[in-house]
Amino acid sequence: MNPQPPGDDVIRVAGTDREFHRRKILFVLLCSLALTLMAISSINVALPSIETSIGASNSDVQLLLSGYALAFGIVLVASGRIGDVLGRSASFVVGIALFTLGSLGAAVTQDPLWLNILRVLQGIGAGVCSPQVNGMILQYFTGRDRARAFALFGLVVSVAVAIAPSLTGLLINMFGPNIGWRASFMWNVPIGLLTIVAALRWLPFETERERRRAKQAGELEYRRLDLDPVGGVLLSLAVLCIMMPFVLKQPIWFLLLGVGALLIAAWLWWERAYQDTGREPMVDLGLFQFRSFTNAILVSGTMFLGATSIFAVLALYLQNGLGAPALIVGLVGLPNALASAWSSMWTGERVLNSGRRIIVGAFLVYLVGIGGCLAMTPFLDDFGPRLHYLWLALPLALCGVAIGAITSANQTLSQVDIPPRVGGTAGAVKQVAERIGTAIGNAMITAVLFAFATNDWTQGFFAAYLLIAAILAIAMVFAIVDLRMLGDGGSRQSTVAP
Repeated sequence: MNPQPPGDDVIRVAGTDREFHRRKILFVLLCSLALTLMAISSINVALPSIETSIGASNSDVQLLLSGYALAFGIVLVASGRIGDVLGRSASFVVGIALFTLGSLGAAVTQDPLWLNILRVLQGIGAGVCSPQVNGMILQYFTGRDRARAFALFGLVVSVAVAIAPSLTGLLINMFGPNIGWRASFMWNVPIGLLTIVAALRWLPFETERERRRAKQAGELEYRRLDLDPVGGVLLSLAVLCIMMPFVLKQPIWFLLLGVGALLIAAWLWWERAYQDTGREPMVDLGLFQFRSFTNAILVSGTMFLGATSIFAVLALYLQNGLGAPALIVGLVGLPNALASAWSSMWTGERVLNSGRRIIVGAFLVYLVGIGGCLAMTPFLDDFGPRLHYLWLALPLALCGVAIGAITSANQTLSQVDIPPRVGGTAGAVKQVAERIGTAIGNAMITAVLFAFATNDWTQGFFAAYLLIAAILAIAMVFAIVDLRMLGDGGSRQSTVAP
């Protein structure tokens, strides 16, 4: 009697008869994504408590903000490459274990120096596991299932970053400043441990024997173990030199931008030369021949220059300019997160047919939302006939609709032509562009805010949001070019550059 074929949700690992369920795989991957992204924004609310609790200096606080982002960005591409070559499931577990260990240490340390070291360890762990999420979605999902998976990916990205500060603020209110900030690190520990256990049970781990069997049967492409360490070091140092000036925001560090440009040139030369010898480079530069990939990076990298500063600017304006309590600031952003969640899923069902048109329309909605915030700015107050600042939740909800749709559609379209064998590396390259955009955007937009806020916080908020709107308009132009170049749907043969 022949065994029944697996259902739509079931996959088999190449070279074996073992079966795995896509939903369980996706659940594990998205848990890790939520943890690592929440760690980016949750720290913002905890900084004042950390200063008073363990005597952190201004330099310590600056490093707490920058150390995680730098470590995250530096290891992304190398980790994606290692996962593509040596196995994504094992790399994923290592990354989550490092992140969980860093979280545990950060929750109990009494020393600012050690807190920064452990925060860097968190970032390394996040950078190791993050590319595996993209790679495994490409590996185990196809067609509309892949689009839905990337829609959930976009949902988690939007909601995790938006909701983390509110949860941290709630913990600090519940447990007080000395314990509350520690709880914001400690919540990662049980979730991280459960994610590790679930990964060991539900993710496909291929043994070397199974990989050999699969290669002999033609189920897997043969890949020589070649990690290109020189390429990895050059790219990591280049990312460090480009990100550090914008993260640390000290004039002297901007000299590193020139060093970063030289390292990028050296890296490109090395990768081409390495490939010409018949070896496999850290990043196959042929990835950039896929216009769907390069165009998506251009759109998202530009968008991240402006979009990631929206709530940082808003929080500074409401608290410092209008005297709003932290709880109110969190509530203002809640509809944004809910709207983003809905639009991510809505887009996931339509991205393969009209994804690029959705992105262009979403940018228009985004600009309307930013315009609504600007229109309300002169009338904001918390008393009398003027507008209460909670009314900002309405235009920010429009921004949420836009960011959910753009993130979901862009993530799917960026990967639509990428071979699954290099999915981790491709996802890591895209994330590096977004992390660099975030670092530069945060430095640039907050500088504008503070420059104009010296006399009037409303002027600072207005100037910063005008700059954000200008950046989003540029990203929309790139999205329109992408639509005109490649059409409305997903994969097309013309997406490969000549």
